[in-house]
Amino acid sequence: MKRGLLTTLASHPVAANLLMTIMLVSGVWALSKLNTQFFPNFDIDFVSVSVPWSGASAEDIETLIAVPLEQELRNVNRVKEMLSNSVDGRAVIILEFEEGTDMGLAVDEVKESVNLVRNLPSTAEPPKVSRIINYEMVASVLVTGPDDPQGLRALVRRFERELIDRGISRIRIYGLPKEEIAIQVPAATLRELGLSLDQIGQRISAASRDIPVGVVGRGESARQLRFNDQRRGELGFETLPIIATDDGRLLTLGDIATITRRPQDSEIDVTYRGQPAVELRLSRSKEADSLEAAEILENWVIETRPQLPPGVGLYLYDERWEYIQDRINLLLKNGTTGLILVIIILFLFLNAPAAGWVTIGIPTSFLAALGMLYLYGGSINMISLFGLIMTLGIIVDDAIVVGEDAVTHFENGAQPLDAVEKGAQRMLAPVVSSSLTTIAAFMPLLLIGGIIGIILRVIPVVVICVILASLVESFLVLPGHLRGTFTRMKAYQPRGIRKTLD
Repeated sequence: MKRGLLTTLASHPVAANLLMTIMLVSGVWALSKLNTQFFPNFDIDFVSVSVPWSGASAEDIETLIAVPLEQELRNVNRVKEMLSNSVDGRAVIILEFEEGTDMGLAVDEVKESVNLVRNLPSTAEPPKVSRIINYEMVASVLVTGPDDPQGLRALVRRFERELIDRGISRIRIYGLPKEEIAIQVPAATLRELGLSLDQIGQRISAASRDIPVGVVGRGESARQLRFNDQRRGELGFETLPIIATDDGRLLTLGDIATITRRPQDSEIDVTYRGQPAVELRLSRSKEADSLEAAEILENWVIETRPQLPPGVGLYLYDERWEYIQDRINLLLKNGTTGLILVIIILFLFLNAPAAGWVTIGIPTSFLAALGMLYLYGGSINMISLFGLIMTLGIIVDDAIVVGEDAVTHFENGAQPLDAVEKGAQRMLAPVVSSSLTTIAAFMPLLLIGGIIGIILRVIPVVVICVILASLVESFLVLPGHLRGTFTRMKAYQPRGIRKTLD
């Protein structure tokens, strides 16, 4: 069966060219489709439970929030590890699930367990349960400016909108703390008015509201009514009526209290060379391309820097995409260098036409391997590029041994078809055996579990793709090309260096 297939493809006038064209086209098509990214795509099996409690200490949060939640969450199925972190104003619990867990069901089960905890403090915000999504970082942007928090905040928000509109998947902002309205009433004023802080708080809540009040009309003409008088700034709260004095004067909140906008406690503060700064961390989604995101960022920086207000700086750092570009350049450099050396050696030891077909087989196999990598669902990343660099020699070896043996048979007087058939038949067992040995050496990487296993799994996948492509090119494509070359040559005797070495 093997002999029939080899003979058919080697003797057919266009079969080898057609198969080589398919391999080349599949590789070029895959290059246009493959994502370029830092690491392979992988999902992380983590769920977070976050409970904000403004003004509470870390000790109170641990005792009253974290411990009750931990006790209930221990009953969730397939939890591998639970990590709890309590800081001033917030409790965060991270649950790691076993590999292969249905995360949709896991999130629902965590929500059910959290809802069973009834004794959380009434002033704490409701727990937020969410699955942690893996976003790969592309680069960071540092925005520095004068000591004007509100101006810097507006500028950063504008930058965020512009980058997202251009195609950046996700932006996390650090150094832009969440703000709160602080209302401070002197104790003497409270005694004079005969009010407590709780009473003032109740009056503020009653006057500053945004609630639905009903529906007017029926059917398509129905309209929802809302009472929307919620105050959102210092000036809005200053005008809230609080109490009427004995002389009939209406005192507002601004008359009896100091109202300021300030950062919330436990927020991250970023400075750069003594100036306030804000960091924007740009990430890509699972489907996005790191190099495309980097191009978007670079074009945006080029357009934005000349338009910056005086005193505002814009800096790029931690550009992860540069590592990917460097690794691609290394692959191209090594591949080009190796290809040149191989061409020189082949033309020294083989006849020129045969050496040319062996050389052409190297990029053909490489592109076919990329086509198979795309069909597998892979991507161009640091790990797959490492595997491709490591397997460059495999692509070369198979074609060389098959081509050299076929040339030897032809030199000894065999007919063109017999020469390539005998060369392929004779080298089939040793080449396949060496290929299986190489695959067996990398197979243990497929057995590693967890996130590390998912990342390292790319290496044996790349090796298998390269070996399969190399075998197809060496035994199904190369013999047909050599047969045509030998037929045109009719006879060949070594000359020059080849004759001397023989």
